[in-house]
Amino acid sequence: MRAVLLRGRGPQGVTVDEATEPGLMPGRVRLRMLAASVNRVDLYMRDSGEGITHTLPQIMGVDGVGLALDAGPGIAPGDLCIIYPYEFCGSCPHCLAGDQPLCLNARILGEHRDGTFAEVVSVPAASVLRLQPGVDIAGAATLGVGWLTAWRMVFGKVTLQPGSTVLVQGAGGGVAQAAALLARMGGARVIVTTSGAAKIDHFRATGFEVIDHAAGPVSRAVLDLTDGAGADLVIDNVGAATWGQSLRSARRGGAIVTCGATTGGAPSADLQRLFVRQLSIHGSTMGSLTEFRRLIDCFEAGRIVPQIDCILPLDRTVEALARAEDPARLGKVVLKIAPWPGEETK
Repeated sequence: MRAVLLRGRGPQGVTVDEATEPGLMPGRVRLRMLAASVNRVDLYMRDSGEGITHTLPQIMGVDGVGLALDAGPGIAPGDLCIIYPYEFCGSCPHCLAGDQPLCLNARILGEHRDGTFAEVVSVPAASVLRLQPGVDIAGAATLGVGWLTAWRMVFGKVTLQPGSTVLVQGAGGGVAQAAALLARMGGARVIVTTSGAAKIDHFRATGFEVIDHAAGPVSRAVLDLTDGAGADLVIDNVGAATWGQSLRSARRGGAIVTCGATTGGAPSADLQRLFVRQLSIHGSTMGSLTEFRRLIDCFEAGRIVPQIDCILPLDRTVEALARAEDPARLGKVVLKIAPWPGEETK
């Protein structure tokens, strides 16, 4: 089978090559992959992988959608399915409580084991969920990491009340853009930060209040927009470059939720601000199976429509990775691995 193999660090370490196709194994379901999305962690694995137990060469990719080759609980061969990217033990205290992202024995596709950028992938049956026929394949391929992460950030850590003010930093990125759309779906007033005329125009045209973070301090603009109160919830996956402004943008008693640190992971904690303003900080990674099912329900009902920047074939994965880190990108980059249902007859 064809697969994207990470053989070394940097773009030169990524190759599209032949790999051994997984065989049938008890308790697992094989999927003939149709599409997968490019995520920030793919870039991290390509360039570093530090702190993640893995062995090269390794197949890249974390999420994706495919057609079942085997039967599983609620799954029949030929069903359109989506992958929950965690391999979880099901027996540790966190799994028993239904909080799979905290599993003590978790392995993540594309990080700790071979991933989804391949023609065939084998995953535990518990990590395979059926999709309704006819859904948008590209959009579905973005749900497993970007949108699920955003779901937990918006709905899983604090109680989002209708009318709350939510600030989303760096909204041009996949997770941040998903968080902005989900917060609006939840009835919040959403303010986003971005830069560049195209992105500013896009978010304004789609009904968001926009702050150009290149024009001056974000916190000052947030306070101006909220009559000095600040945001009830701040979503930040940028890290050191935005952290200080995120703290200054939160209202008294407000919350900041973070899932990433793409610009650095050691900003000032600003402890005095934290305790004087009684702010709460929440770390967030991925989401549970229950949260994933709720997200899928919203997607299948048409309540959310993921923004797709571009769709590229598997052979152009190196280009797809480069596009994913391009500041001009708006939305998710999707890899098309095989023809999608209905295309074979055209």
